[in-house]
Amino acid sequence: MLLSSLRTVALRGCKNAGKGFQHSNRIPPMRQWLMRRGQSTITAEVGATTATAATTVPNAATNRILGRWLLGCSGLVVGAVVLGGVTRLTESGLSMVDWHLVKEMKPPQTQAEWEAEFAKYQQFPEFKIMNHNMTLPEFKFIFFMEWGHRMWGRMVGLAYVLPTIYFWKKGYLNRSMKGRVVGLCGFVFFQGLLGWYMVKSGLEEKPESYDIPRVSQYRLSAHLGSALLLYCASLWTGLTLLLPAHKLANTQRLTQLRRFAKGTGGLVFLTALSGAFVAGLDAGLVYNSFPKMGERWVPDDLLAFSPTLKNFFENPTTVQFDHRVLAISSLSAITGLYLFSRNMRLPRRAKIAISLLTAMAYGQVALGISTLLLYVPTPLAATHQSGSVALLSLAIWVLAELRKVPK
Repeated sequence: MLLSSLRTVALRGCKNAGKGFQHSNRIPPMRQWLMRRGQSTITAEVGATTATAATTVPNAATNRILGRWLLGCSGLVVGAVVLGGVTRLTESGLSMVDWHLVKEMKPPQTQAEWEAEFAKYQQFPEFKIMNHNMTLPEFKFIFFMEWGHRMWGRMVGLAYVLPTIYFWKKGYLNRSMKGRVVGLCGFVFFQGLLGWYMVKSGLEEKPESYDIPRVSQYRLSAHLGSALLLYCASLWTGLTLLLPAHKLANTQRLTQLRRFAKGTGGLVFLTALSGAFVAGLDAGLVYNSFPKMGERWVPDDLLAFSPTLKNFFENPTTVQFDHRVLAISSLSAITGLYLFSRNMRLPRRAKIAISLLTAMAYGQVALGISTLLLYVPTPLAATHQSGSVALLSLAIWVLAELRKVPK
């Protein structure tokens, strides 16, 4: 009986002790709420940090966006080059005799405004010497050619600057890319100023000269050369962002091919730049025969100017001769590049790029010869100039396909 009573007391004591232990470990409701709120706050902060990091750090998706943007900008630059060439060929470049960034965006509207604009043009050498019989409708045509070229240039500037601001704020640009796009935007502004500096050279009175009014061939080549540099930089950057580099074995033959391709690309660029001197001096009209220049392989007046160096930049005969030599050299180099790469194990895209470059080179030479023999008709000459940009584009594509994988 006594043992039974002691067992009952012991069991009740254990139960009471267990309840006390559970009560001592129970967390108060207020403290539980604070703990849950702290955990949710930490989770939200971690999620926000992760999302922010994902949007600010450049990745493959943002690189594709940047690459497409730069390819689009390079396309607009090509349009400016082609339109500028047509403006030059139609002798429209000196029709606007002043420069205003915003004011000139609106062309003349009324008859009085057109007459006032025409009166300003009549004060300059091109009208006095070449176009003194020009009518107002004829003036409107050359005015709109130059106006369209200038407006296209402003569109190119906006296409570079506005997306740069947006991508910068979105965090799409790393440090290296920031430097590149700022350089490209600065180059666009420099290109616009250089264009007006070029036009001014054709508006100056030159009493000692008996030549027809034209812009300086030096400034014209600088204007075209800077446009081509802007185009090459934009195209190269866009292609390297969009096209992954091929993992190629660094053999001696591949190294030689890369050097060969770089030299060929430089030669193509130099040939396109020499075309600006041909256009600036109307050198395409001095010897309209091929392959000889007149009756000779080397014309008599090749080095007629003194000093000798002056012939390479101011003698139309020498300038045309140099352009011929550079064109044939470019064709030979591209042909050699194709033959050198023919038996090499290269990626399919690289093979296609080299083949298209070779085909375009032969087409461009055929265009140049046709333009010369037909006395430089405007449509054919404009196509020839566009072909030079296409050839340069393909040369840059080849270089992009053969580039080394960045470490």
